[in-house]
Amino acid sequence: MTRPQRWLIAVLSATLLLGSTVAQDPAPVRGGTVTVAISADPPGWDPTLSTSQEIARVTYGNVYEGLVRFDRDGAIVPALATAWQVSSDGLAWTFTLREGVRFHDGSPLTVDDVLAKFERARDPDSGHVNAGYYAAVVDVRAPDERTIVFELDTPSRSLLYNLARPDAIIYPQAVAETQRSQPVGTGPFVFARYVEGSEVRLERFDGYWNPELPYLDGATFRIIGDANARVAALQAGDVDYIGAAIPPEQVRVLQANPALKVASGTATAEITVAMNNARAPFDDPRVRQAISHAIDKDVIVQGAFFGLGTVIGTHMSPSEAYYVDLTGTYPYDPERARALLADAGHADGLTFDFELPEPYAIERRTGEIIAQQLREVGIDVNLSVVEWGTWIQRIFLAADYDMTIIGHSEPRDINIYANPNYYYQYDNPRVAELLAQAEAAPTAEAETAAYQEIARVIAEDAVNVWVFSPANTVAVRADVYGFWVDQPTPALDLTQVYRAP
Repeated sequence: MTRPQRWLIAVLSATLLLGSTVAQDPAPVRGGTVTVAISADPPGWDPTLSTSQEIARVTYGNVYEGLVRFDRDGAIVPALATAWQVSSDGLAWTFTLREGVRFHDGSPLTVDDVLAKFERARDPDSGHVNAGYYAAVVDVRAPDERTIVFELDTPSRSLLYNLARPDAIIYPQAVAETQRSQPVGTGPFVFARYVEGSEVRLERFDGYWNPELPYLDGATFRIIGDANARVAALQAGDVDYIGAAIPPEQVRVLQANPALKVASGTATAEITVAMNNARAPFDDPRVRQAISHAIDKDVIVQGAFFGLGTVIGTHMSPSEAYYVDLTGTYPYDPERARALLADAGHADGLTFDFELPEPYAIERRTGEIIAQQLREVGIDVNLSVVEWGTWIQRIFLAADYDMTIIGHSEPRDINIYANPNYYYQYDNPRVAELLAQAEAAPTAEAETAAYQEIARVIAEDAVNVWVFSPANTVAVRADVYGFWVDQPTPALDLTQVYRAP
């Protein structure tokens, strides 16, 4: 195994009877459509302006492409660049652009589009969500019409990885301002129609640079907020594919349906109880530690989620190469929780708001159990459900909250703990120092060591409570093939999906 997947295999062997979707697959067939269920409307469709996983699930690999991309196994492979090389000193990365690529509006991909994209990505005032990913880049230039060179002031081991992320996509510089509402990419599907709260329609792009793909004529993404309603729609034949957020109690029900296939794989999500570290009482580490000790994560995973996940102790999922098991940092210990609360001046109890995001069943169920567990140690939370748009605007962007819960599904995103303005409001310069060490590390082993030290620092600081990393369970109609089972990045990539008898 190239990743630490033993936990998942052990869980699934005990809870699921999974069939192979590889050896028995028929040859690809061209034509037809699929209907895919997703959970929520995103805040616009431009992945450079928001890290919403709902944007990536629809657009990554389907509508948009970057220089490189993740494949279904998590490997970084060519996309709009056919090859790349790095200088011996690590300060120059050279990419060769693919020839004959056109955007969905018919315009050709040029080096000017690429240069404009990364000029914006590096501008901290542009609104680009991850400008920090390119902090080491001092210049991006095009020595000729097929070559892009990134010049760095210090080596950046994560540059290639960051160029594969959903926000690293390229679109025409001439229509950059309209991407939020009308995406124009180079991918195998054209963004044809969006009905807010209802559906997104993609259609085959006949001018795609790979004439063999896609197999489908098109796809419809139906927005169904309720998880049980998504399952019911699949059972009824109204949708063909659910690629994420299947309620665990529904897995066996779906397996019993001969018209469906069910499979599970790895994912990069961390179900995270976020605490506002700049707001009382969470500015006191003893309170954060008490909350960590008060939560029985094993009960949540085994009881509420049928074992479909693994308990974690820091902001890392077991599917990531630098994973380290820190579940013992603040183990379940309600007596210790009560003692810490008393030491922090809350012997008579504590009350604060705990807000759950409306469309996500896993987070809501986890939050409801946690609220019960906190009450057992004298913490009385005001539990409420927040509409998704409000959650994004008030909690995520404005950091106006006490405690909340969400699944952080973007891979390799532990860098967020170096940003004191992130909605956790956590400020520890040591994390930024360690991130710099990881970037400049001479070896993969040194890079991993730095990331693992970050994991230990944030765990010991009890910044948040990292509850578990859920498995990624997929359910599709029996005649659908070529879908992703693992989730190396949030994506419902339909490039190689097809329907066959």
